[in-house]
Amino acid sequence: MNIKDSYNLVFFGDSITKGVVFDSEKYKYSTIKDSFTNIVASSIKGTVYNAGKFGSTVIRGVSKMYNDVMKKTPDIVVIEFGGNDCDFKWEDIAQSPETEHQPNTDIGIFSETLLEMIDTLNEANIMPALMTLPPLDPKRYFKWVTKGDPIAEKNVLRWLGSEEEIYYWHNYYNEMVVDVANKTKTNLIDVRSAFLNYPDYSQLLCTDGIHPNAKGHSVIAKVFLNYFQDNCNFILQK
Repeated sequence: MNIKDSYNLVFFGDSITKGVVFDSEKYKYSTIKDSFTNIVASSIKGTVYNAGKFGSTVIRGVSKMYNDVMKKTPDIVVIEFGGNDCDFKWEDIAQSPETEHQPNTDIGIFSETLLEMIDTLNEANIMPALMTLPPLDPKRYFKWVTKGDPIAEKNVLRWLGSEEEIYYWHNYYNEMVVDVANKTKTNLIDVRSAFLNYPDYSQLLCTDGIHPNAKGHSVIAKVFLNYFQDNCNFILQK
């Protein structure tokens, strides 16, 4: 990347990138001011655009990539997808636990689409970076998706086998992010390890067990700033 006076950074992903948290007092989702993207933006020498969308999958992302990313003429694009891709329609599972159910995005398609995004950015001489997925809290997320309904809990558990399977399946998509980064020699910003190395990473997550809370966003921001300091400090303000 050429050294310049100003850089344009785009964060491209789902609600985690957007800065969505669950407000337990108001019992609704909202965006926080001190999201990791905003914290990072305050240290970047240039502009930062947040292209995170609540509920977005990699398929939706690639369909919006031209308008949400390429038109911004970025120098760097951080890609964060997977949490919605690996998710299931839990109400359908609760109603029909004996039926086969598919995730929102097949793991093979997930990988292929990430590769397509990276190819598009590389061809445009834009530096791509992949972000690993913060780990979810399987017990908390299980309670969230079954909404405290004992029948739903019983049926979903029958289909899953155990609550921990939610964690392993989510991690499967994270491993694919790492695999794509390794295959393509793409920058990998590993926020997952920072969470797992925390004494109790559930403290970094909202009530729903999957969205990072304010403390979680602070941890993510620190990982990004440390990565930029070590690998491309010329984009940081002095």
